[in-house]
Amino acid sequence: MFLTDSPFPPCPANLMKIASSLFLLLCASALHAGPRTSASYSLTAESNDGGGQRAASVNYQNDGSAGGVSGISNAAAPAETAKSGYLGQLYEVTSLQVAAAPTTLNEAATSQFSATAMLDDGTILASIANALTWSVLNGPSITISGGLATAGHVYQDTAATVQGSYFGASSILNLTILNIGNDDLGRYAGDGIADSWQVQYFGQNNPNAAPGFVSDGSGLTNLFKFTAGLVPNDATSRFLLSNTTVPNQPGQMQIVISPMLLDRTYTVKASPTLGSGAVWSELTSFTTSDNGTQRTVTDMSATGTSKFYRVEITKP
Repeated sequence: MFLTDSPFPPCPANLMKIASSLFLLLCASALHAGPRTSASYSLTAESNDGGGQRAASVNYQNDGSAGGVSGISNAAAPAETAKSGYLGQLYEVTSLQVAAAPTTLNEAATSQFSATAMLDDGTILASIANALTWSVLNGPSITISGGLATAGHVYQDTAATVQGSYFGASSILNLTILNIGNDDLGRYAGDGIADSWQVQYFGQNNPNAAPGFVSDGSGLTNLFKFTAGLVPNDATSRFLLSNTTVPNQPGQMQIVISPMLLDRTYTVKASPTLGSGAVWSELTSFTTSDNGTQRTVTDMSATGTSKFYRVEITKP
């Protein structure tokens, strides 16, 4: 029998030890590490979870973990956030940023795009370009697969706009596709005529822009008109060649060329005869003078009973 003034009976010694141990355990589970920071990172204080409990409401139920370490670590550059002890993360994408370095891209070349998603909890998802849905809003053909873009051919430097979309957020990227080759566009590729000239007068992928096609009834092909610097669909646009004697100079002859363009080369040749057996040779003694788009070549050796002239035009 025990005599005591307490309304409750005294605890045996072994129960007192158990209660003391439980009290120490509960106190230990409440210990927290302090936060740490530096110029480059900050680390939120972790806590040692000594048990975990069930929390419930109408919409959810959560069973706490036991023995885990939790916390959030942030690095400033590059911006990264690590969450320890999280089974998963629920988030919404608030904004999206896409980029390319550089923003100029040669035709037929490739470029790797990058993308970063900003989340509603202040964290980011980086290097997700391969998860985006890409589309070309305007500009030349661009194929994008997994964030790797391949530009199509262009006839001149051309602006392009692409868009990346991810979980309801989108961002645009402005590019410039650079024209590297002058004769590599679609059906115009490798035909000897500059793509820009064909697009200027015929648009893209027009069969009437073919080198051997006569588009104006003049009998002059597109290749000749391009080489001579003429308008292909204008029958009055012609190359003129004439020769006249020089007054009081019986041994000289003037050859007049029009139009003369600075980015063409004009070579005057002469032959004493015509026909399949004619031998054409460049002039060896001559002078040249220009007046606007007209060139006059004076042959200083216009001797013999007959002499015929022709002009060869080349475009470098």
